[in-house]
Amino acid sequence: MTPSVRPSRSKAARARASKAKATRSICLYFQVHQPWRLRRYTYFDIGHNARWFDDDANERLVRRIAQRCYVPASKTILEAVRRTKGKFRCAFSISGTALDQMEAHAPEALTVFRDLADTGAVEFLAETSHHSLAALSNAAEFRAQVTAHADRVERLFGRRPTTFRNTELVLNDRVMRLVRRMGFRAILGEGADRLMKGRSSGRVYGSTAAPGLRVLLRTYRFSDDIAFRFGHGNAEQRLTAEKFAKSLAALPATDTFVGLFMDYETFGEHHGHEGGILDFLAKLPEAVLSKKGLTFATPQEAAAAMKPAVSLSIPSSISWADEARDLTAWLGNAMQTSARDALYDVLAKVRRAKRADLMEAWRRLSTSDHLYYMCTKWSADGDVHKHFSPYATPHDAFIAFMNVLDDVERRAGDVAKGRLTAPIPLVAGPTSFADAASPSPRPLTRPTRGSRSRRPTRPSIARVTRAR
Repeated sequence: MTPSVRPSRSKAARARASKAKATRSICLYFQVHQPWRLRRYTYFDIGHNARWFDDDANERLVRRIAQRCYVPASKTILEAVRRTKGKFRCAFSISGTALDQMEAHAPEALTVFRDLADTGAVEFLAETSHHSLAALSNAAEFRAQVTAHADRVERLFGRRPTTFRNTELVLNDRVMRLVRRMGFRAILGEGADRLMKGRSSGRVYGSTAAPGLRVLLRTYRFSDDIAFRFGHGNAEQRLTAEKFAKSLAALPATDTFVGLFMDYETFGEHHGHEGGILDFLAKLPEAVLSKKGLTFATPQEAAAAMKPAVSLSIPSSISWADEARDLTAWLGNAMQTSARDALYDVLAKVRRAKRADLMEAWRRLSTSDHLYYMCTKWSADGDVHKHFSPYATPHDAFIAFMNVLDDVERRAGDVAKGRLTAPIPLVAGPTSFADAASPSPRPLTRPTRGSRSRRPTRPSIARVTRAR
């Protein structure tokens, strides 16, 4: 009997398979977020003053950060995409609060983000619309915020997101189940040591709690080299694009994925232009692409291309904050937990009022930054919290927040009883309660490569190669 002979693959197929085995996907993801900071709202303001947010400070800061970071860094990335004919690829998640502030005060920043979307080389992720921790407290509110944000991303950038990034990379089994049920195919997380237990974050993982969901983890050593340690040391020790690319190329062959996740403000705001951070960003694409086996991929692409190494179970929450990489940055003391509990106790009353302005104000209070400002940690973590807080002390942050929440609750009660008709003065935000309250979740579309959702036609870089 003649033995069967397996047909040989073509040289092209063998070459593709060999290349796939040798490829390491570098996944650059940038978080863009600005909170609606509160003004110094005192006990004597309650019931008399509905100007809860520090509009002047919020406008000043978003304009400054747009000028230092959002516009120049985005133009640097756009030029890199064109130079490499789309081989340089990355991803962004922009909170709804940041989108509101850019639309109101820095529209030029939003224009450049839309230019990046038009290249087809940049993925825009979904998150909670107000950068909240709703997934830990109220599943219905979480779904409403995520749906609102996904709708907005689709309207602005032309494609409905299929990758999810929870606030501050907070991740656990509950979050993954919620996200998967909403139709998302991939989620980002932190490659915390206590989660990995000796395994590498350089693989794509699955989820035991949410089968079918891909889990892409942050490689914190490399991410923090850029986000926190850039510019450290003498001239010979300082990080350059070439040194960084060599380190990526030297990883074990089993590491097929490198998650470089960081705040976008790293480029121009946290590290000034004079330190060479934008020059590093400009040179990084070619430095990486010059190394054999290194490519760039968006989270969606990496999740689709790689089978999960194993499925992870995450019963307790992890995040990308502080050395502990847990929830203590937001829920680590009695002030924080009291403020969180009081916030969600008021939600039902705000919903019954059926007022878009009150619903939007409540959601702005749900932004995690307000709890972050109340953190009382010491040492290096404490220094970071103090750097980003507009308050003199965590207690000041707690008092201002609780006073505003008290006023919101009183006004919501008055509205429900027909006692209040004056609108709340808010910069930006929804114009109807239907838009603000609870959009109906709808299934994610199944995108094909190059497919776009309908939105006003904008110039393409056709496709990446034509100069403007």
